[in-house]
Amino acid sequence: MTVFALDSNIVSYFLRNDKKIKERIVQEINDGNEIVIPPIVYFEVKRGLLAINAPQKSAAFEMLCDNLEIGIIEKNMLDIAAQQYAELRKKGKTADDADLLIAAYCICNNFTLVTNNIKHFDCITGLDVVNWM
Repeated sequence: MTVFALDSNIVSYFLRNDKKIKERIVQEINDGNEIVIPPIVYFEVKRGLLAINAPQKSAAFEMLCDNLEIGIIEKNMLDIAAQQYAELRKKGKTADDADLLIAAYCICNNFTLVTNNIKHFDCITGLDVVNWM
């Protein structure tokens, strides 16, 4: 069984009724895989929906979250994110804090990250990333 963690952009596609993403989520669940939402992704999506006052999309997001596991922030996740940050900095590279935290959540849980922004994560070591778009 594979556990797929959805990045914010994938959740956004879902909320825009993207047929490809919706079908893939159903397919993976039917195949016995699990879909989760990292805690930082929950925050990113929720704050965005509140900021634009989108009640229909907010309701759809809540329904999605009621059917999927929402991850929690743990110390080891924060430690991994900090270590990744330090390693990137030594190489003269940077990554967005939210992306580091999402990646660390996936790394510490051995989850595969589903994103349409592969480039945001390609400098992070130990992360399994796929693009369903």
